[in-house]
Amino acid sequence: MDTDTGRETARRERPWLFPWNRKLRHLQSISVRNLVITPPPTRARGKTIDDDDIPNTLKSPSKILSQDSKSPLHSSRSFTDLKSRASQDEPAKKQSEVRSRRRSTLFWNDPNPRTRQVKLEDIYHSRMADTFFSLHCEGLEEPVYISEVVDRATNPNFRAFDLNLCGPFVSRMDELTLKLWTKTVNMPEFILLVELQVHLRSLQFLGKTLESFHQPLPANSVLFHFSDGVYTNLTDLPPVEAPPQGGAQKAVADGTILPTSSYDALMRLANLDECVQDALATREKLETQISAILRGNEPSLKTVSDAAEAQEKLCRTKQAVTAERKRLRAAIKRKEELIASINTRKEAMEEGRRAQEKTRSHLPAAQEKLVFSEKLLNQTAEETKGQIRRISEDLLSIYPIEPIPDKPLAFTIAGLALPNSSFQDTDREVIAAALGHAAHLVYLLSFYLSVALPYPINANGSTSFIQDPISASLPQRTYPLYPVSVHYRFEYGVFLLNKDIEYILNKQGLRILDIRHTLANLKYLLYVLTAGTSEIPARKAGGVRGLAGRMTPNLSRRGSVESAASGEIVQPRKAWESVSKMNGSMASMSLTSDGGKKVPVHI
Repeated sequence: MDTDTGRETARRERPWLFPWNRKLRHLQSISVRNLVITPPPTRARGKTIDDDDIPNTLKSPSKILSQDSKSPLHSSRSFTDLKSRASQDEPAKKQSEVRSRRRSTLFWNDPNPRTRQVKLEDIYHSRMADTFFSLHCEGLEEPVYISEVVDRATNPNFRAFDLNLCGPFVSRMDELTLKLWTKTVNMPEFILLVELQVHLRSLQFLGKTLESFHQPLPANSVLFHFSDGVYTNLTDLPPVEAPPQGGAQKAVADGTILPTSSYDALMRLANLDECVQDALATREKLETQISAILRGNEPSLKTVSDAAEAQEKLCRTKQAVTAERKRLRAAIKRKEELIASINTRKEAMEEGRRAQEKTRSHLPAAQEKLVFSEKLLNQTAEETKGQIRRISEDLLSIYPIEPIPDKPLAFTIAGLALPNSSFQDTDREVIAAALGHAAHLVYLLSFYLSVALPYPINANGSTSFIQDPISASLPQRTYPLYPVSVHYRFEYGVFLLNKDIEYILNKQGLRILDIRHTLANLKYLLYVLTAGTSEIPARKAGGVRGLAGRMTPNLSRRGSVESAASGEIVQPRKAWESVSKMNGSMASMSLTSDGGKKVPVHI
């Protein structure tokens, strides 16, 4: 048995010593090294080569015996005798010249760039090529495997393959024919470069991996990759199988001697059979003894089994009790939280009831106070309306706005005519003064009516101006309300004044007909503000010094049937009719009612 173990160890460590077990099923992949399509140019060798200098020299048994004897035979070395002794005495300078001259023969040191380029292209075309291979077996017409094409490579590596898929007829063979096909740039199709008939037993071992082999390989070397290492065919010698030492021989009828089993192998086989029989007998004996022991200790085993079952049941019971206790603690905690929440809600409800009762006790007084506040609010509103009427009457007396005869919707302010946004062929000073009065009137109305103007006005008489803080990207913010040399600035200022008038009208709930009618819109606003049937309240104490009071101007229309009672603002339609009657002329115009519908009105 020790001998078998040693052989198995040797087979694993040195697989090249046991080539007779190598079959096609063990072949994993193939690679090619030093691919050469055209043979290299022949040249004179530097010296003669004897048998010892030939790579992979055949080591025959007779040659080994002669080299190992006490008086070995010496091979002839004629190259040592033919050398001239004069060459040994040459100076170092001549040797350096020879070395430099030899170095200059390399193609990359050629001074002519074209020559270097041509040589490099020759090497490229002769060494770089597209390659693939095919494997053939005896008795089969078609190849058993065709590899992929490796493009432009000198040392192509092909993919791994598995020949077990081809069946036992192919996988159990140890001979094959490899054909290597190649094609360069100048070739129209692939050509057969190498046809190699290989016997797997004649391959030479190179190493576990190709990186561990450092010796140069010949041109177009085909490498065979097995699971135990890399092999190649260097000498093309037939396989030599030596019979095992100590083995018997068998003679057949034709005189051929065949190896048979040795005595040692037969003895090992007999010993192995005895060991197997002994092992089977021992197993039966042990089975019988174990069965007898189990039958004799059956009650004890049952007791142990019952105890283990009870122990497991007890463990499960304890786990269930622990889980229930945990749930009980969680339920008690939840119960306490709910009780605390209910108590908090009860307290909040009691506090809410107390607050509700307290509110109910104060509710009658609050209702009485509410009624009194409503009355006071209405009274304040009536007084405010009256004061606004009085102030509007005063403003009309200060800046009277009168119609111009025979001109529809044309008015004067304080006796100065102001056109409706058309200032061609007019007196510049009159226009400036009229716009100053209108601006001052709008400025005062904004205070008395508590309306913040979107475009602030600086009332300075005939030099008034208005500001535009709203519009974006304006070069200036201040615009005059009097004619200037830059006419568009003046017109834009008048437009801003009309927008302020429109804003005040909208705040009073009135609709404007035409924004360009400056004085007509002001007259319309003042007419609505002064409308009412009640008495105009007197000025409060603390007015103008030296006067005990002020006479109320008789400008109200207390007897107007269209006016509402107690200072109610008249409808816009009636107000515009009254303003138009002041003009004394007939004109056809459109009036917008409160519903937004335009109604033709003849004035």
